[in-house]
Amino acid sequence: MQVYEAPLRDMKFVIHELHTDETLGDDGFGNLAALEEFTPDLVDAILEEAAKVAQEVLLPLNRSGDVEGCTLENGVVRTPSGFKEAYAMFREGGWCALASDPEWGGQGLPEIVNKMTEEMICSANLSFSLYPGLTHGGTTAIETYASDELKQFYLPKLVSGEWSGTMCLTESHCGTDLGMLRTKAVPQADGSYQLTGGKIFISAGDHDLTENIIHLVLARTPDAPAGVKGISLFLVPKYLPKDDGTPGPANGVSVAAIEHKMGLKGSATCQLNFDNSTGWLVGQLNKGMEAMFTMMNTERVSVGVQGLGVGEAAYQSAVYYAKDRLQGRSLSGVKNPSGPADPIIVHPDVRRMLMTMRAYNEGCRALSGWVSRALDAERHATDPEAKQRATDFVALMTPVVKSLFTDLGFESANLAVQVYGGHGYIAESGVEQYARDARIAMIYEGTNGIQALDLVGRKLPAHMGRYLRGLFHPIANFIEANKGNEQAKPMIDALEKAFGALQLSTGTIAQKGLKDPEEAAAAATDYLRLMGLVAMAYCFARSALIAGRKLAEGTDEADFYKAKIATARFYFDRILPQATAAFLAIKAGKASMMALDDAAF
Repeated sequence: MQVYEAPLRDMKFVIHELHTDETLGDDGFGNLAALEEFTPDLVDAILEEAAKVAQEVLLPLNRSGDVEGCTLENGVVRTPSGFKEAYAMFREGGWCALASDPEWGGQGLPEIVNKMTEEMICSANLSFSLYPGLTHGGTTAIETYASDELKQFYLPKLVSGEWSGTMCLTESHCGTDLGMLRTKAVPQADGSYQLTGGKIFISAGDHDLTENIIHLVLARTPDAPAGVKGISLFLVPKYLPKDDGTPGPANGVSVAAIEHKMGLKGSATCQLNFDNSTGWLVGQLNKGMEAMFTMMNTERVSVGVQGLGVGEAAYQSAVYYAKDRLQGRSLSGVKNPSGPADPIIVHPDVRRMLMTMRAYNEGCRALSGWVSRALDAERHATDPEAKQRATDFVALMTPVVKSLFTDLGFESANLAVQVYGGHGYIAESGVEQYARDARIAMIYEGTNGIQALDLVGRKLPAHMGRYLRGLFHPIANFIEANKGNEQAKPMIDALEKAFGALQLSTGTIAQKGLKDPEEAAAAATDYLRLMGLVAMAYCFARSALIAGRKLAEGTDEADFYKAKIATARFYFDRILPQATAAFLAIKAGKASMMALDDAAF
């Protein structure tokens, strides 16, 4: 059964306690005075209203949307029943515009609040989340690179959600290797371009939720250089807007098909054809990848939150079933004497699965909060050095958030199926949908393997390793400051050991990678996981210290803080040891991985 109640108390802990407790060390981003108007009471009220939308409006449409799916009728995509009405309510409530710039009609909320809201939406209905989510990424690229004229005309309607956005990268003959794309953009006398070509895998490529859809399309002009150096970015509306902003004539954008997918059936993934479609250049000619990556990096953090969102919903559904399902007796004695069997939550292996899911979710949420703080500082910090630290930290952690969160979200979805047993494998339970929906997040916006290559190939060597400081320095300072804390000693010692493995692995990759790039590539996925595990361990250690202090001071929320400590202990006992395995795999190098001849596979 799909059940979901927004984890508001843990979200508030992350926002108001975990990353603002200066007694445990500053994050280096400084005071963000521009966000002071968003008081704790206001933030809490926003989160509580978002929870109502997620639980009462979007969750009831999740399974029905999966069963019904999207349909293509006479060239027009129809979303599942209820989606159109839900989107209208969502837009009218201002939820599309939470973190956008007030200049364009946004509310300018802190990114940490926006990410918590995104998590709730993804937990309740991941398919629905893609429609407003992609638009937000598109507005980021337009705001950063488009001309003032394009900004003034398109951003207000995109920010409000009246229009939606997509990004059109992939073509049938090329996926990640965008240098091979063939879509053409021919310049016109009036400064516009005529685009012709086909794109596939376009999320929210067409639908009936908004009156217009604004496509950001990668293409190349006739005289462009070969490869990625010849790619430009163009804004192509589905309907050419009239001067008053209302949709005008069709713009040669048609849906060839909608993809029949493993999951996310309520989200329309389209094959689009552009037939002499009118578009306008966004950014500089032949610099399209730079502009598109602004959008993609925004989306990559959000995709990580998608993994967290599904993981939380899967966990809650598994807990519901484990408390209700009677099977077997507890090994330590009968726990349900009035019934024929005990609930399966009494069994250690079921507890192992539930605690693993819980730890993944709390760890990812805490790390998401840290990265969100950096996203806020990147925009609002007044100290140039703090702003640079934030930018560096976001660059380093974006591939980690995208990859690790989606890996763990899919693992949690699989564990939920396992908790349900045979009932989890059939559609009626609803949990198999979580596994199907979660799987794509490990693939799109750059597969997780590519994220790992980005981490070791670009982020580690950048500026002589400067990006690492934003992660390494706070952890090192925290360990040094808390070594004398006897109560927390087991966690601090474990964190120090794992951090040491991360430092040694960094040196190993740097040394071997200089001599042989394949060595760095062979270590990339293990290294990314190692970095994420250590970052989450740091967040858990901070959480446990805060919880311990609250309990010592006396609190009427003792159960919450005790659970926080118990989850942290489980993480250090049962999950963080993976760091040692990752270190050993990195140390082993590429030899056995690359030894087999291609023909032998």
